[in-house]
Amino acid sequence: MNENRVIIEGSGRHIHLAQADLEALFGPGFELEVKKHLSQPGEFASNSRVDVVGPKGTIKGVGILGPTRPATQVELSCTDARTLGLTCPLRESGNLAGSASCTLVGPAGSVDLAEGVIIAKRHIHLTPEDAATFGVVDKEIVRVKTDGERSLIFDEVVCRVSPKYATAMHIDYDEANAAGLFGAVTGVVCKK
Repeated sequence: MNENRVIIEGSGRHIHLAQADLEALFGPGFELEVKKHLSQPGEFASNSRVDVVGPKGTIKGVGILGPTRPATQVELSCTDARTLGLTCPLRESGNLAGSASCTLVGPAGSVDLAEGVIIAKRHIHLTPEDAATFGVVDKEIVRVKTDGERSLIFDEVVCRVSPKYATAMHIDYDEANAAGLFGAVTGVVCKK
């Protein structure tokens, strides 16, 4: 039987910044430096970090991913949101209208975000070629079955298809820990 296997990557809390917010936090003309390239083409973890402040607490040293984006987006796990005292919606990246608020604190200043804090909906980035092989289309909802001692089936996984992507599934660390997923792991994509 031919299984449609996909790499599963755990994603920790992180921030995508708009240029204006980047400069407010780090100073005029500041540019992000590449610390490590990520699996998605053109994206990278930077050396820069800021603190995220909510009504009940602060998470220090949250990493910033580059390059800059049109709107600032903070991606947290459910555990992170509880630590900060935030009620964050479960959303696809970029869907920020009416999402949670927080304050970001950097070395040169702070930014009060009226919205932009989300818990990222689990998703699979797919090249058009891999989507065709898997028999899925953009925005299709699938299940992904994991292996191992804590094997489970992730439901409600959004397929995101673009020639700009590299094929990989992204989940947050709460989800990765629940499934016992550590190191290089894969799962089987199943149609609903």
